[in-house]
Amino acid sequence: MTNIIMLGCNGRMGQMITGLAAEDSQVQIVAGVDLVDNRENGYPVFQDIMKCDVEADVIIDFSSANGFEERIDYAVEKKVPIIVCSTGLSQKQLSYMEQASQRVAILKSANMSLGINLLMKLLKEAAQKLCVEGFDVEIVEQHHGKKLDAPSGTALALADSVNEAMDNQYEYVYDRSQVRQPRGKKELGISSVRGGTIVGDHEVIFAGTDEVITFKHTAYSRAVFAKGSITAAKYLKGKSAGLYDMADVLL
Repeated sequence: MTNIIMLGCNGRMGQMITGLAAEDSQVQIVAGVDLVDNRENGYPVFQDIMKCDVEADVIIDFSSANGFEERIDYAVEKKVPIIVCSTGLSQKQLSYMEQASQRVAILKSANMSLGINLLMKLLKEAAQKLCVEGFDVEIVEQHHGKKLDAPSGTALALADSVNEAMDNQYEYVYDRSQVRQPRGKKELGISSVRGGTIVGDHEVIFAGTDEVITFKHTAYSRAVFAKGSITAAKYLKGKSAGLYDMADVLL
């Protein structure tokens, strides 16, 4: 049994993870942390993480960037591995996390979906075969109209997978509207679409001479991110200090 402390437990993702965990005999949420305690979760909820005195094997953090350092300090102090799903972290906060990973196990991923993380691995192999043959690479990502950032963190992570496989030769291009010139061979285009209630759609296009190969991932529900978080929690239980990602979970 993997015992979990859920940070941001009363948010949309926190409630989804709570529901999925209740259906999984291998995990249970033993405590939650949230600024608003307005739900009957079946486990105690603390408004201040430092007041949480419930023992656990893993922490899942789906809360905001505010107070991130305090949450990391708690994980280090209690020696509890933590899965960081918070978005919008500053470079300073990321550096703080990396330093803390020398003392406790931390798993950080731009996207908790198992499918997306498998796609990242496949893209590295594809790039090494196709890019050397002159294929151009373009990424198109689609999200709901209320998403604030563009391109998505996942689109950038997919681009990084291709670029890392090719020794970081590519320059990311987000807008060609102001330039009238042929596409450069070392450009990696990233385009964003915003509208409706699209949960998440990512398409990676390898366009060559007379043929096109497309990799596509579509998330129909945020449940895919919740399921990935629970799988990661099972993996991270008992792990030694270090910085992990979903690629480790898939090994």
